[in-house]
Amino acid sequence: MTAPHSAVLVLEDGTRYVGTAYGALGRTLGEAVFATGMTGYQETLTDPSYAGQIVLMTAPHIGITGVNGEDGESDRIWVSGFIVRDPARTVSNHRATGSLDDALVEQGVVGISGIDTRAVTRRLRDAGVMRAGIFSGPDAALGEDEQLAAVRASESMTGRNLSATVSTPEPYLLEAEGERIGSVAVLDLGVKASTLAYLTARGFDVHVLPQATTKDELFALKPDAVFFSNGPGDPAGSDSHVELLQAVLRERLPFFGICFGNQLLGRALGYQTYKLPYGHRGINQPVVDRATGRTEITAHNHGFAVDAPVDTVSDSPAGFGRVEVSHVNLNDNVVEGLNALDIPAFSVQYHPEAAAGPHDANYLFDRFRQLVIDSRTTTGDKA
Repeated sequence: MTAPHSAVLVLEDGTRYVGTAYGALGRTLGEAVFATGMTGYQETLTDPSYAGQIVLMTAPHIGITGVNGEDGESDRIWVSGFIVRDPARTVSNHRATGSLDDALVEQGVVGISGIDTRAVTRRLRDAGVMRAGIFSGPDAALGEDEQLAAVRASESMTGRNLSATVSTPEPYLLEAEGERIGSVAVLDLGVKASTLAYLTARGFDVHVLPQATTKDELFALKPDAVFFSNGPGDPAGSDSHVELLQAVLRERLPFFGICFGNQLLGRALGYQTYKLPYGHRGINQPVVDRATGRTEITAHNHGFAVDAPVDTVSDSPAGFGRVEVSHVNLNDNVVEGLNALDIPAFSVQYHPEAAAGPHDANYLFDRFRQLVIDSRTTTGDKA
């Protein structure tokens, strides 16, 4: 056996954590965030929403179930770096087709293990998420000043548009399963495979579109509805997507947005967005549906949120009628959903399609399906 390579995690504030290389050797830079899920690390790694981020898993033991060809949310790992405390020495799962370590090496993902991830999490909670770098192999021997300078010279997530990095380069079609009720145009801002599966399962022909799609290109498809997906980056850096969504809202096409799509709906309606101190990431966030009073345990991955009035129905600053906050996070009162009362549009900040669970909010896809059916009845259109 060869001796393990050393590695160091360097935070923007100068804090350093020395450990052991995990995955590929070299250096990587990004925004350090923590994810609290006890399971689902493969889904986390392959979620395009994590592009540009170095992800720390708060669960201490990672990798025991290996990786397989079925659980990925996309066809590649998107995280910029990976931080774990105790990587599994062996793989023990009948579905595994390989080890997590090998997958990280094959895809060039630089990681670090053997550090106190509780201490790093507490640091990020106290000071907020920040830019960071992992340096391993020869890069671990660089001077501390040089490593810190590289971190501080890296790009901030604030104002950053990453949609072009994760979106499909070409449009493609997924056909409906079972009884077809219509078509939905999905703007791919980092869409997950499970999202598309839930839409086709509810009778939609799904047109998956590149993030640079124009309104003329979208309307040429004559979709029955429009969906904006999850994705990475700052919604304040996505003015073109906001303008596209406003055109959709003016046409009164039924709209559903998830995560980044929720933030873009907020901005399209005229509200602002802001950066959370350390975001919501994991599969155990309590959210209340204010229409039913039911609390759902939900999956999250976002660092930005919509700034809209929580306790009252407000008028859209952009002129789209009345808007209510439909869902609220019970931990910090952050807006978790929007419902437009005068146009057929709603969104949620969390991930009802979460493949790693939980599935408390899966009913939202049924709500979207019914919204499309009701809208067609109102207008007299047919699929």
